[in-house]
Amino acid sequence: MKRVIIADDHVIFREGLKQVIASTANMSVVDEAGSGLELLQKVEKSDYDLVVLDISMPGRSGLDTLTDIKKLKPDLAVLILSMHPEEQYALRAYKSGASGYLTKGNATSELIDALQKLAVGKKYVSDNLAVSMVNGLGNSSPLEIRHTLSNREYQVLCMIASGKPVGKIAVELVLSVKTISTYRSHILRKLNKKNSSELTRYAIENGLV
Repeated sequence: MKRVIIADDHVIFREGLKQVIASTANMSVVDEAGSGLELLQKVEKSDYDLVVLDISMPGRSGLDTLTDIKKLKPDLAVLILSMHPEEQYALRAYKSGASGYLTKGNATSELIDALQKLAVGKKYVSDNLAVSMVNGLGNSSPLEIRHTLSNREYQVLCMIASGKPVGKIAVELVLSVKTISTYRSHILRKLNKKNSSELTRYAIENGLV
């Protein structure tokens, strides 16, 4: 029986996931966490076979949490669940050590398929992402620039591009306005942009929003 821990800050969503996973014959949800910090503490103290991790949680982001998990237990399989389309975060998630990436709108059958692959040591890549990766071969310049951003900077970029002001971003990420403003300054410098409007245009042109 594969031991699964679910990390998501929404209790109702965790309950739904538990029901889905309970329908599989060889898996059991043995623990859950409501934040990245809580997840890291539990992973450090206990042994699990699979982690189902939401990419967007208050405080430490899912991607940064993923990086920390892989430092603690490199062989632990992690399935990232996200509200964001694959083209926004999937490649970054895989590079950080994820074994699979699914958007929350995917069918239950696809979630079970992904979990079953991870349970036997395989990686899960959706058909849409596989096609996108093949089509993107040779088009590296925007990606190379984008990947100079840290995981948190990339998250803030996507939120700015979606029209959220600095204050709202700070509230959602449970960070100070000063910290978000600092991230914004770093993003502007790294992408060689002058203001949030140029960041939004960049994000639209590169399919981030």
